[in-house]
Amino acid sequence: MTEPQRIWTAALIVVGDEILSGRTQDKNIAQVATWLGVQGIRLREVRVVPDVEEAIVEAVNALRARNDYLFTTGGIGPTHDDITVDSVAKALGVPVVIHPAARAILEHYYATRGGLNEGRLRMARVPQGADLIENRMSGAPGIRIGPVFLMAGVPHITAGMLDALTGQLEGGLPLKSLTIGCWVPESEIAELLYQTEKAHEGCQIGSYPFFREGKVGANFVIRSTDDAALVECGKALEAGLAATGRETVAGGI
Repeated sequence: MTEPQRIWTAALIVVGDEILSGRTQDKNIAQVATWLGVQGIRLREVRVVPDVEEAIVEAVNALRARNDYLFTTGGIGPTHDDITVDSVAKALGVPVVIHPAARAILEHYYATRGGLNEGRLRMARVPQGADLIENRMSGAPGIRIGPVFLMAGVPHITAGMLDALTGQLEGGLPLKSLTIGCWVPESEIAELLYQTEKAHEGCQIGSYPFFREGKVGANFVIRSTDDAALVECGKALEAGLAATGRETVAGGI
């Protein structure tokens, strides 16, 4: 009997009072989740925390204990309230140091932008023992220390850092999906969804209801790492819906 494919997991901590206040809408959760899926890693949980050291330390220790990888976004900039580096270092029990390569990168970047002042030098601070994540957008690098990754909060900079990490993380098979749409209230076919998922090992079915054109419908997203299992589960769900007299729409409605 073949051993099941190991599921690699990650957690994400979004740091920032501006997210919790509603002043800024987070866009990083979706892009981190999508990128991890391509790497064969599942984003299992997300926590949004304020710019408070105790909250960040608690979240880091709790989430890294039960996941293979931990990512943070936000709080690694030049101002006094950017405390993610200090908080992660405290959680890991290591001091904060100036990374010489990060300092050199910043000195070069700011050579024609007013020079490296005290605030900008803060972006060269890392937990001792950390490596850097390349930032092609704004000079200031991200930080990697073991399975913990500290990235910028600005989405396009985060995207660049994720791109720099592509292919560097160990993971399992990418999670694939198939979507089937149907004009049906999900409550009427809840048992069909349950039995179909139960009959197809390695597949998960998510139901996403909507109300359009005066009618109730739902898109059913089937996920699996196994292409064949994904297709078979999709066929079974389509057949089950057809047996109730309902038409399906491949790719969703």
